[in-house]
Amino acid sequence: MRILAKILVLVAATATAALGAGQAPPPRHIEFSQADREALDKVSAYLNGLRSLQGDFTQLGPNGQIDQGKFYLVKPGRFRFEYQPPSPLMVVSDGRTVGVFNKKMGTVDRYPLSSLPLDFLVGDDNNLRRNDSIVAVKHDGGTIIIEARTSKNRNKPNIAVTFSESPLELRQWTVIDDQGLPTTVALRNLQTGGALDGALFVLRDTKPAVGTKTRD
Repeated sequence: MRILAKILVLVAATATAALGAGQAPPPRHIEFSQADREALDKVSAYLNGLRSLQGDFTQLGPNGQIDQGKFYLVKPGRFRFEYQPPSPLMVVSDGRTVGVFNKKMGTVDRYPLSSLPLDFLVGDDNNLRRNDSIVAVKHDGGTIIIEARTSKNRNKPNIAVTFSESPLELRQWTVIDDQGLPTTVALRNLQTGGALDGALFVLRDTKPAVGTKTRD
């Protein structure tokens, strides 16, 4: 999978989590039910209320590969995903630029944050009911699943973001690649509202240190 695709799988909106920001929304004619509209409003309020978030993630690739790590996020726009060995990757955004570090090679690739459709997770003002990229809302066993597509050329959703309903909390997202293969990122041990060390979100030209610190 290409590096840019890895970023979208991780955060996309969350990667996950890419519900249409940064590109023209696809055309649609969808009438949401009252329950769907209420769910979108609740999720919007939850996301808008998040100022910081940290926890652990597990990524299940389309070939069964499992990677794990820790993530840190401070809105607007700053995040850090640290893979555990043997993966050498670390993804860091300073709010303007996303850097993909390869600790084994000592390299970093950079992309403008504005070029990635990540406002759903890292932006300040979400109104999902008005987001034209959302194509379905599902309610399944105490969860809310929001499905979206990231291109006007897609007939079907390629992202599904799952929230628990009680309490309302981001749980996981699944991204379908151009070959129809899914990658799922599941979150656990979530902590919200804590102050995070700004050094976590600094982009460096040299290989970054493996260890990180947070402050109370």
